[in-house]
Amino acid sequence: MGNGLENDGVRIQDEIGMVPVFFGRSDRGCVRSSNQDSYYMDDPGGRFFVVADGMGGHAGGEEASRLAAETIRDYLQRHWDGGAPQALLQAAIEKANAAILADQLAHPVRRDSGTTVVVLGFFADGVWFAHIGDSRLYRLRAKDLTQISEDHTWIARAVSAGAVAPEEVRVHPWRHMLLQCLGREDLKPVEPVRIEFAPGDRLLMCSDGLTEELTGDRIAYHLANPNLQMAVNNLVDAAKAKGGRDNITVVAIAHPEIP
Repeated sequence: MGNGLENDGVRIQDEIGMVPVFFGRSDRGCVRSSNQDSYYMDDPGGRFFVVADGMGGHAGGEEASRLAAETIRDYLQRHWDGGAPQALLQAAIEKANAAILADQLAHPVRRDSGTTVVVLGFFADGVWFAHIGDSRLYRLRAKDLTQISEDHTWIARAVSAGAVAPEEVRVHPWRHMLLQCLGREDLKPVEPVRIEFAPGDRLLMCSDGLTEELTGDRIAYHLANPNLQMAVNNLVDAAKAKGGRDNITVVAIAHPEIP
């Protein structure tokens, strides 16, 4: 699991008839003094992946994201063969929320801590994901990049309602206002979703330190690099070149088959 200045890793796994390649990296960026992101790639099985982006100050954010990633990892490892994907992902995220709430009670200095999270799993009946907050899941198919997750933010709701134009999002002062995050008593139930993962596809999980700096076109350009490790490194480096104002975490997964 990664949490710190910079972490990376690559593994290959054989699951549900596929051998996807994956690579991840986390970097504190150019401004922050610490890294409040955490991520986990199932090693060596490659069954599931987690990205979390903490908030609530240096100590609070780091601890919240770490607790989320570790709790989800531990729950899925223990129960992987014991239930439907929807139920497993829901329970894992609920356990992570409870762990953060317990930490807040035990350490009042972290009472405002919280974290986003996105979880992706390769289950026997397909690929499923669930998320809370604005850490994202994308799919690159051919040259088209699609955001699969829907941000739990004020700005996303305002755009959906027609109150804010899409072109205003990147500069709107309320673009970071979350409507949901882990570490809240009133957390709404997550709704896991099954997604398509076809030959030639690539999946991208990331914290908003990437999407704050790079447009969708630039993300697609770098993610399309035939070398997946280079694609991830180029994404992180490009975000840093644009300012790197937040921590940056990227996990990319490539379908091995050529369409």
